[in-house]
Order: sequence, then structure tokens, then C-alpha cells
Amino acid sequence: MTSWTPNSWRALPIEQTPVYRDQGALAEVENQLAGFPPLVFAGEARNLKRQLAEVAAGRAFLLQGGDCAESFNEHSADNIRDFFRVFLQMSVVMTFAAGSPVVKLGRIAGQFAKPRSAPVEKKDGVELPSYRGDIINDIDFTATGREPDPQRQLLAYRQSAATLNLIRAFAAGGFANLENAHRWMLGFVKNSPQSERYQKLADQITETLGFMRAIGLDPEHHPELRQTEFYTSHEALLLCYEQALTRIDSTSGNYYATSGHMLWIGDRTRQENCAHVEFMRGIKNPIGLKCGPSLTPDGLLRLIEALDPDNDPGRLTLICRFGADKIRDALPPLVRAVTREGRQIVWSCDPMHGNTVSAAGYKTRPFDQIMSEIRNFFAVHQAEGTYAGGIHLEMTGKDVTECTGGARAISQDDLRARYHTYCDPRLNAEQAIEVAFLVAELLKAERLARGTVEQHAAE
Repeated sequence: MTSWTPNSWRALPIEQTPVYRDQGALAEVENQLAGFPPLVFAGEARNLKRQLAEVAAGRAFLLQGGDCAESFNEHSADNIRDFFRVFLQMSVVMTFAAGSPVVKLGRIAGQFAKPRSAPVEKKDGVELPSYRGDIINDIDFTATGREPDPQRQLLAYRQSAATLNLIRAFAAGGFANLENAHRWMLGFVKNSPQSERYQKLADQITETLGFMRAIGLDPEHHPELRQTEFYTSHEALLLCYEQALTRIDSTSGNYYATSGHMLWIGDRTRQENCAHVEFMRGIKNPIGLKCGPSLTPDGLLRLIEALDPDNDPGRLTLICRFGADKIRDALPPLVRAVTREGRQIVWSCDPMHGNTVSAAGYKTRPFDQIMSEIRNFFAVHQAEGTYAGGIHLEMTGKDVTECTGGARAISQDDLRARYHTYCDPRLNAEQAIEVAFLVAELLKAERLARGTVEQHAAE
């Protein structure tokens, strides 16, 4: 590897990048961003890395999720609150079952850029550039809207800053207090089959907190009961934006990307000796790598060596996105190769991207396929003796109808009712909670099985 600088990626081939016609305007925006305050801080990224090291060691679990692509038009306090509320519900469900901490990592406050399968889109004989996320161009199918505009990066920065401000207030200002567990249920979920299961769990939490108060332990004196740590993440796709927000940490002298606590490389941009891998290898944030069906064991090991040469626990999360029908065959060879090399990484399951289909003129994801991939992910790790450490979801707190199935059995005919996504279909709050209960059951089974093995070893 050659020496790294924040702009060394510019000398290498790059995929999935927009073409800006006015390079002078782009340079001006980059200079502005370079002078803006960081969105997150190096110390926060180090805290996340320490928590992910616990996940890699099998002592915690990673819950990562959020919007497919954040939108400038849907930026409201209510949307952020509803998303955060569902995230709290999911983490409580998983924590209670696993008996271990859940690391909370949102796809939020920066998830504005999206890779696309084709550079152009055609409608009624008109061909225009594909929509690549609000940070790049507009979803409206017009020549003006689809032209990449560097000014959108400034809007993305400001929206990210406002979102982070509200999330930090929710996380530390009392909204996350476990005594509010009963109040976290969204209105449209109250009559769902998941409501009764969640209310029973909330009752157990209330009883536990009552007991703790009785023996002198209350949330007022134990902040871990009334606040939570929440981190942000997004795909590092638009590298000019990421470079502009990269800073030298004054305490360590290392470079950190300050656009989010964790960044990841997508399945379409993980080419060796190319721009995205080059940029990511130099920043000290915890990072992720999407692993799809085309990734070979040798190719994965070369990427791991480039991105995590020191085998630093918590540095690298492998986000597996194979599809329910492929994971049983594709995942084991990767797990065996990583295990053989003694790599200390986090294994996380993305059950969304490999299960996208077309139905009734919409992109959708069958919920039973999502659940099947999660089950298979855990089954593979149990068979290989490794730890299924995380889940990565595209989800929202809104009452959308974008993924078919689930407890309410959303059908293909229901998709048109509330199909609001700007890009890919998301789980609604009810479906996300249903996933949380499945993961909770799998984590509990894993914990019990591990306890049995340890007991037999002791005997």
C-alpha cells in the first residue's frame, strides 16, 4: 500500500460517482464544507469502536437500521421521533432476550447517497440520469432535477446537523428512559399482533424497575437507565463530501471522517485498488463492508487486509447481503476463511438487499424471505461455531406499505396505499418490531446453547 492522504482516492478508478459539470462550483462547496464544524467527534467514534469490539467478542449485539435514503422533503421532528422510538423498542426487546448490551447504530443523519444499477433512467422515451439520492440530484424526473448539483451537499450537511441535534436530545433528555417503555408504542402498532407481546415485555421491565427502586436503585442516580448511546452511520458513496468532512483528531493525530460515526462500503463499490477502499482504509472510524454473492473468500481476505491490517477488534463489520436462497451456500466459505485467519470482525446480517423483487409495478421485499435470511444467518454461524453479531435493516417508524407480508399480511395490492420510499422498500414499524422479536428468540437460543456448552466444558 502507498501512503494515505484524505485525497489519495482521487488518483484511482471510481464507481457510482456523479459527474458534476461545473467543477469550480463543486470545489467551492468542498471548501465550504471543509471549514464547517464536524458533525460527530473522534471520541464518539472511538466509543462506538470499543462497543463493536464487544460485539466481535460475542458480548454484545449490533442493531443497525434506518431509511433507505433520507429525503430533504420528509425531514420532520415527528419522523425522527417515530424512527427513534421504534429503534428503542427493538433494542429493548433484543436486550431483554440476549441478556447483553445492544449497540444502537442508525442509518440516519447522512444516508443521502444511493448507488444505482444503471446510470440512466428512461420514461416515455425520455432518458435522464438516475436518481442518486438527495445529496446529488432530485427524484423528480426532469432534466433540471436530475442534474447533479453540488449545492445539495450543503443542504445534506445542515439536515444531518439538525437531525443529530434532535437525536442527541432524545437519547440524553429523558425520552429514552426505560420507565417510558410503555409509551414507546406507536399509534398504528397498538392494534397489531405484536402489541400484546411488547406490552408483556414492557410490564416485565416496569416490574424490574419497581424492584430496583425498592432496593435503592433508580433512574435518577443511574443514567444508564434513563438515557442511551446512539450512533449514526451511512454508506460512504460520495467521496468528495466525505473528504471535505474528514478531520485530524487533535488527541491522536489520526484522521476521522466526521460525517458519521461509522461509514460502510457498498457491494457495488468494494473493488480492490479503487477509490472507495482507498479512502476508507485511511480513516480511523469503525467501518463496514457489504458482502454479496459475488465476493469470494480470497477477495474478502484481501479487502480485510487492506481495511483492517492490524486486526483491530471493532474496526470492521462485515454486512452480509446474500438473499434467503443464497446465504446457506455463500456465507459458510467466507466465515471459514475469516475464522482460519483469526480475524476479529463483527458479522452482521442485511436481509433486505438480497430479497428485492418486483410486484404490481413496485419494488418490494417479501417479509417471509427477510425472516428466512435472518434465520439462515444465525444457523450458519451456529454450525460454524461463530457469533451472529448484528442485524442491518432498511426501516422506518412510519405506517408504510412497501414490504409485503408480516403480521398484517400486506399484499401486492396493498403496496400502492402508502408506498412512500424514495428508493428501496422499507420495513414499517410493526414489521421492524416483528423482526426484533425473531432476533430476540434467536439470541436467547444462542445464549442458552452457549451456556450449555460452557457447562459441559467445565464438567
